[in-house]
Amino acid sequence: MPSGVVQVPVFVYPQQIAFYLDDQSTHKHIITLYNPYDFTIRFRVLCTAPNKYTVVDPEGAIRSHNCIDIVVRHNAVSPTNCNITDKFRIQMRNYTTRQVIGKQDVPATLLPGKPIVIATSTNDPEEFQKLPKATASVQQQFGLVRDQRAVPGRIQTPNYIVVTAALICIGALLLPTQGEKESRIPVYLHLTINLKLIFAYVLGLVTMALLRPA
Repeated sequence: MPSGVVQVPVFVYPQQIAFYLDDQSTHKHIITLYNPYDFTIRFRVLCTAPNKYTVVDPEGAIRSHNCIDIVVRHNAVSPTNCNITDKFRIQMRNYTTRQVIGKQDVPATLLPGKPIVIATSTNDPEEFQKLPKATASVQQQFGLVRDQRAVPGRIQTPNYIVVTAALICIGALLLPTQGEKESRIPVYLHLTINLKLIFAYVLGLVTMALLRPA
């Protein structure tokens, strides 16, 4: 990383935390810190109310293109602390100089009761009915006619969005993998193995969509 102070975005999930007084399973949360950059960074977790929380490994380093999980536990779960919002500040620091290069605040609130679970009912009060099929004239008006059957004299029009997605995936898979040194392609176009796996998975789905019969 350059020696100067360069501010970078900080990627944290989740961006807010909710503890519930009557649900012990919510008294502990995991915060994931991401490092999508090409250099190692240090991190430090600060808090506006440090006596109320325990943070496992509040300081450390994250290697390039990696992430790390930190565990946050609420130690002052009581009715008097309900509806009070504290904040965790995630600082990212230059690995060498330890200067702050980015920060992100994560609000944390203790709420009364338990989390509300929205139950799904099998008895739907609203009646949904099947939509009628579009007529040929309407299909032609909106460009929806696409017959997949082999009809003599008819030229089938491919789905250009699907074809474009397939070409993008193929192009991404042809790029060098991160770590390959003997390549004329710029380093920032080298993809990680995880990204190539994602592109390969999407390419498989796109191929199935193209080959799917009507």
